[in-house]
Amino acid sequence: MASLRCLCLLLATATATSPGRLVPYDLLYADGVRAYFSRDWGRAAELLQRALHSYAGLRAARRACRAACRREAPFLGGPAAAEQPWEAALFGRVLQRADCLQHCLGRRLGAAPSAHRASPTIRRDFEQREPYNYLQLKKLDQAVSAAHTFFVANPQHLQMREDMEKYRRMSGVKSDNFRDLEATPHWEAYEAGVQHYNADEYLQAVARLEESLREALSALEECRALCEGPWEDEDEEEEEEMQPGLYEAVAAHYVQVLKCRQQCVLEIATKPGRISATEDFIPSHLDLLQFAYDQVGNQVLAAECAASYLLFYPTDEPTLEKMKQYRTELGEDTAVTARESIQHYVQRSLMEKKLIYYAVEHLGGTFNDPDLWTPDELIPENLKEKYREDQEKQKQETLDMEESEKRGPLPFEGIAVTMDSRQMNGTQRVVFDRVLTESECKDLLRLTKAAGEAGDGYRARRSPHTPHERFEGLTVLKAMQLAQNGDVDWRDAKLLLQASEKSRKIIESYFTPGRKLHFSFTHLVCRTAVDGEQAGRMDLSHPVHADNCLLDPEGQECWREPPAYVYRDYSGILYLNDDFQGGGLFFTEMDTVTVTAEVHPKCGRLVAFSSGKENPHGVWAVSRGRRCAIALWYTHSQEHAEQERVKAEELMEQRAVEQDQLDEEERQADHSGRSSSELPISSSGARPTSRRHKPGSDRTQQPKELRARDEF
Repeated sequence: MASLRCLCLLLATATATSPGRLVPYDLLYADGVRAYFSRDWGRAAELLQRALHSYAGLRAARRACRAACRREAPFLGGPAAAEQPWEAALFGRVLQRADCLQHCLGRRLGAAPSAHRASPTIRRDFEQREPYNYLQLKKLDQAVSAAHTFFVANPQHLQMREDMEKYRRMSGVKSDNFRDLEATPHWEAYEAGVQHYNADEYLQAVARLEESLREALSALEECRALCEGPWEDEDEEEEEEMQPGLYEAVAAHYVQVLKCRQQCVLEIATKPGRISATEDFIPSHLDLLQFAYDQVGNQVLAAECAASYLLFYPTDEPTLEKMKQYRTELGEDTAVTARESIQHYVQRSLMEKKLIYYAVEHLGGTFNDPDLWTPDELIPENLKEKYREDQEKQKQETLDMEESEKRGPLPFEGIAVTMDSRQMNGTQRVVFDRVLTESECKDLLRLTKAAGEAGDGYRARRSPHTPHERFEGLTVLKAMQLAQNGDVDWRDAKLLLQASEKSRKIIESYFTPGRKLHFSFTHLVCRTAVDGEQAGRMDLSHPVHADNCLLDPEGQECWREPPAYVYRDYSGILYLNDDFQGGGLFFTEMDTVTVTAEVHPKCGRLVAFSSGKENPHGVWAVSRGRRCAIALWYTHSQEHAEQERVKAEELMEQRAVEQDQLDEEERQADHSGRSSSELPISSSGARPTSRRHKPGSDRTQQPKELRARDEF
């Protein structure tokens, strides 16, 4: 947020010295988005830039006014009056602070502060840097900076990822155009400091980590100042008679502000674009600095950092040992104290936690403590018990879920559940491994060669989804017909039937035990990257879609109506190889751009999921090589069962009968041959083996061997 902070200071200075009115940023943003969709690019860019300036100016004004009014209307240090009633002493200061804030913000904003109360949706857009998504308009360098700024905070945004790749290939784009216009100084310094630390460059590490700590504490104060905003009503439908009284309302709002202040440490400890905060962000600075100062020979500052760290973890044995060492080296007479800024930080945080826990214990509510270092004695005993119960309950639920997944009921041994719905950030999703062996994958890949020569699908033509790939497909019926004509091995065609049936049983037992799943369609498919046409490619191998409904990303809906295959209930992909680039499966939100999970292909891996709107998915571009898999769709509706499969199974049964007849003839011939005394005996004493040719094939019938796929 370096540029944003500079912008804030400029705006704060400008509004302090001029009576100009600051237009509410939500109004400017709405007008800018309307202009964008009206293709009035110049107007859109102007309004969106003004919206960002207004947003920064509003935050700067609030911070500045709250700091100024703390000085002008302090709660402590005012003139004492013993006869003054306590209400006047307390609320008189509160009213003075409110009056100060109203006048200060009015001067800086040029309008009533209430005009700048944007909706939660608009506030969320600015927190997620959404305006920059629209600002790829004017000059190329500015467009690149806007795109990069948005992408840093939204790294899973699919369209922006493609835009970034496009910008990187443009000849007029320089590396320094990729600037984060909202960069946070403490994160830049922290990452640089950690890099120096890991490289044993301790002098440089000390400088950057000290900078990071200063900037982090400064950002923390800015965040805390913004917590003193209007009451955020969690229950908007609360009836009028349920409104709290004076003291209840004051207490509720104050506790809300305290909780917000406590959560600020998570905000500064969360890198833009990340979901989880870095644990112990402030204490970790002191821990790293203590060691770095020790390595460069500055034991005084090393001891100071160790003493500061002990304010968070007073019983930490390694740090206590280091403190003994430092006192010995510096002399017992040398005073070693924690940093004043850290003392203030810890004391204030503990005071706020104590008030919050009192409110939770006596007034109700919850509190998610952001710190790992909170002393155990600070938490009331009854809340400790509840916390332990919640932890045990959550642990038991996790164990129950894991146990349920372990016991299946999977119908085959050796299959592993690699990822479940929780790990894939969705519902009705799972990944199995070891469904096929390596030899089975090779046999099925041999069958895919027939798909390119005589298969169905698009017969090695360009894919219907992208001109950069060839698409080859083979249904189970076509595979059986090819085997009948002697074009492919019967055993390979049979393996296709067996592998798909094995997948069906696994998916049925996992998702719908006791309820029959029928095949809707089975397709052995390969996608091959077209050589010489991958440079500059921006599309997908298969666009994002849902399998039984028509996806509407803008309306956040999926319409279950024709031409969608509305009868499909579950889908699966059984991968056969991984010797290619790209081609992974990914899941998204309903917007089709926010990626929630990815699955990388490998031999024998089966990914399965429900076919509805809860699982939009697509396939990354195959940029090199050939990706082969068995695509599977299932339905609970018997009337929509795959008819080609029935015919294929009939051909297989017919083949089995013919093979049994051949085997019987062979046994009879062997028996009659063994009873004949005229058969010659080889020098080794073994009798010659009878060999017969298979109909439609010039290959010899070999003695039957136990193959890996016989597990079917």
